[in-house]
Amino acid sequence: MPTVRDILATKGSQIFSIGPQATVLQATQLMNQHKVGALVVMHQDQVVGMFTERDVLRRVVAEQIRPAEVNLSEVMTSDVICCDPNMDLDDVSTIMQQRRIRHLPVCDDDGALLGMISIGDINACHASHQEQTIHFLNDYIYGRS
Repeated sequence: MPTVRDILATKGSQIFSIGPQATVLQATQLMNQHKVGALVVMHQDQVVGMFTERDVLRRVVAEQIRPAEVNLSEVMTSDVICCDPNMDLDDVSTIMQQRRIRHLPVCDDDGALLGMISIGDINACHASHQEQTIHFLNDYIYGRS
């Protein structure tokens, strides 16, 4: 089964991050600029939170808070789960499903941020493997292997 490291090798390890003192407005502008649904909130090279589209809706819009007047530290998700690059994708999928999250930072044993994995990355990987399996089975059935 593929691992988180396999996905990072394919998609790259580009990470969009922001500091906890940035405003919600700055964060959403960065998310829009890079067309991403989540940012890792970093303080001194450590993951201290995640800020996602869901956070914007639940903690800013629904509470009628002005985005330019509130810092991320006040509305970010601070209970962050990181995954190990060697984790099996089925395990990562289970964590995402149980915790109802769509993005996981990938960190090494020292807590250094290596990348980010999303449910979309996992779904794309599963679809690719299913395509390969279908192709192999098709060739096998029709004697082309």
